[in-house]
Amino acid sequence: MNPENYSQGVPVIDLDDQSRGTFIARTYNHLAGAIAGFTLLEVFFFRTGLAESMDRAMLGTSWLLVLGGFVVVSWVARAAAHRATSQAAQYAALAGYVIAEAIIFVPLLYIANHYAPGVIASAALITLLAFAGLTGIVFATRKDFSFLRGVLMWGGILAMVLIVGGALFGFQLGTYFSVAMVGLAGAAILYDTSNVMHHYPQDRYVAAALELFASVALMLWYVMRLLMSRR
Repeated sequence: MNPENYSQGVPVIDLDDQSRGTFIARTYNHLAGAIAGFTLLEVFFFRTGLAESMDRAMLGTSWLLVLGGFVVVSWVARAAAHRATSQAAQYAALAGYVIAEAIIFVPLLYIANHYAPGVIASAALITLLAFAGLTGIVFATRKDFSFLRGVLMWGGILAMVLIVGGALFGFQLGTYFSVAMVGLAGAAILYDTSNVMHHYPQDRYVAAALELFASVALMLWYVMRLLMSRR
């Protein structure tokens, strides 16, 4: 979703320093809440034994169905967060997206937990450091990275075609694909952070947090895959 397409609302770049600072603080507080919610859900799934059942259920069906369901939920959640007029609907969209991410991560986390000890913590640390570094670049330079939108759009389409092709025809997406996807996630973090500073209206901090969370989750997923491939 491109924040520049909003028909209403003053972009945060045109606000006074205090209002812009409030928007940025709210965005990152909601991002922290989304990450905490995701983490608590995963802890709940694994400590209650649900993760094993979920892993078997998802791996026992077509991965394309699982991926398709996630894409639909993602599209609906993002559209609602960006377009809904009520705060309740925006929060529901963020919560729904966090739950969907937590569910789709279960098989990867389950495999990592059992067959690659230490990978989860290492991937989380690498993702955190990368996110902090990329965020620092945007805040330090104040550069508008909206020119990355086309790269992200076409990169995302190409990645989806490869993922679907791999599921249909049985070829493996190896190390280079994971490296490329980590790079794409990094570009998405630059783009999203830039939009937080320049383009979102003041009332869309929930939508901004959702987009940042999606990019962080994407990076975490492929950093984990990359680390697991080297075990």
